[in-house]
Amino acid sequence: MLQKTLAFIDIETTGTDVVKHEILEIGLVVAKMNDQGHYVLFKEHEWKVKPERIEDADPVALRVNGYDPGKWLFAHSLTQAMQALAKETEGAVMVAHNVGFDYSFIAKAFADTGVENKMFYANLDTISLAVAKLHRHPQVKRYTLRALCEFFNITNERAHTALADARATFELYQRLMQPPTQR
Repeated sequence: MLQKTLAFIDIETTGTDVVKHEILEIGLVVAKMNDQGHYVLFKEHEWKVKPERIEDADPVALRVNGYDPGKWLFAHSLTQAMQALAKETEGAVMVAHNVGFDYSFIAKAFADTGVENKMFYANLDTISLAVAKLHRHPQVKRYTLRALCEFFNITNERAHTALADARATFELYQRLMQPPTQR
């Protein structure tokens, strides 16, 4: 049986345009399969990334993501953050909520820095999993991380911070993978 490490990744950015905007923060929760066949938390990391073009940032994104220059004073360079991420995720499957968004920024960051992406080639999206499992559930109207956390009673007190959202995505994944009788 193929057993892969799962890398739950969330990023916060200076906006939504992968060409114009930058990563501000990367949250990582690494999960490994235990003897009972369940994924459990193995380790977690968070990297603040010093923006190089803050003048291109969307002010709304900065507000939502809690950007404060003082909090980013000792932030990592993008290269440092990507080197650390590559080391911690080697061979892992990336899992994210709306993986297309997060992966587009992560892939661009790997390319821009010249750091090798050592993750497994496949990605998992918790939105896709939720739609597949819950599309007929009358209480599920939206598939945002917030809405699904509310549906599953997952607490995410620091939403829109990378590590908190990566943790919430890990919890959501666990709930989505449970048999229906355990929800």
